[in-house]
This record gives sequence, structure tokens and C-alpha cells, in this order.
Amino acid sequence: MADILPFRKPSLQEKHKGKTLCRHGHHKWEVDKAKQFDVKQGKLVTVYRCVRCGQQKVKAH
Repeated sequence: MADILPFRKPSLQEKHKGKTLCRHGHHKWEVDKAKQFDVKQGKLVTVYRCVRCGQQKVKAH
């Protein structure tokens, strides 16, 4: 017989952790180094990606 593991329902705090900050515009931006050159404009760009929600922000130099 297999061991029965007790499962518990995640609390609302655990379920929505980090999402409310991004929803109100407080993102946690980090530089995404995979894309550094924009082909259409022919310029160097910096791509920022939010660690919590995955949204992108692009800044051209």
C-alpha cells in the first residue's frame, strides 16, 4: 500500500503572492540579456522583464 499524504488548500496569501504588487504598477525589473539588439530599428535596446509577472519593458539607447 502507498503512503497517504495530507494535502491542504493553499491560503489566499500564498496563492496571490507577488501578483498584487505588479497589478498596482510596482514591478521588479531585471535586465533580460538574451535580446540586446532590435532588428527593425537597428539600435541597441535594453529589455527589462518583471521577475514576478513576466511583463516586458523596452528602452532604446
